[in-house]
Amino acid sequence: MHTIENIEKTIKENMAVMLYFSAPTCNVCHALKPKLLEAIEANFQAFEIISIDVSSEQETAAHFNVFAIPTVLIFLDGREFVRKSRHMSVDELVREIKRPYEIMIS
Repeated sequence: MHTIENIEKTIKENMAVMLYFSAPTCNVCHALKPKLLEAIEANFQAFEIISIDVSSEQETAAHFNVFAIPTVLIFLDGREFVRKSRHMSVDELVREIKRPYEIMIS
């Protein structure tokens, strides 16, 4: 279980953070997650990844204005940079993050 405070602290203390919102009953979430994690780990070394189960952490989902699953929030340098919900392309997500991420770590 993640507290909002812990998540906010992680976002502040890490250069790149991905929040992955899903639920046990969401088949799309389960199909997407391994592909997404693999792509993030292969392309970006410095990412902190936090998975949030909206069925038990509704307050956290509401805090981040997440009302659909799966939802991915990418924070770079403490700011929300990308927000994707429902149908998303892993390749497209990687492309969107790549340039700003590389600028940040160089």
